[in-house]
Amino acid sequence: MTPYSKTAQTAIAAMSLMAEVYHADPPVRLSSQQIAKARNLMQPVVAKVLSALSHAGLVTGSPGPNGGYRLTDLPEKISLLDISVLFDRREDALSCPYGKEWCKDDLKCPLHDQLEELRGGTIRFLEENTLAVFQCDP
Repeated sequence: MTPYSKTAQTAIAAMSLMAEVYHADPPVRLSSQQIAKARNLMQPVVAKVLSALSHAGLVTGSPGPNGGYRLTDLPEKISLLDISVLFDRREDALSCPYGKEWCKDDLKCPLHDQLEELRGGTIRFLEENTLAVFQCDP
């Protein structure tokens, strides 16, 4: 179980591969097909995700036979939250499993505190972990 959606998982998988080869000399660009094959993902989904990542400025792409995608910044400067927030709606308010009328003012459902703790932990996890965890030693 991951704390982010399937699309965000695909984006992180794609970017983790780019992080693995980030310090290669000369710089390595990866095509959507190479990424899909290496990570066992569907190429059309990878291509769509890479387009969104490029639009957000997290990767840069270049066309042609020697083209492909690479990270626009150091892996340690790109958090998992930077990636997942592009694909997952981040709720500012907790959605109570008991319905809309619960968890207002002083009335809290029996799961409220645990759900808030889980939500906070997930956000911290995504903020604190960067693509640097996927880097190979240069």
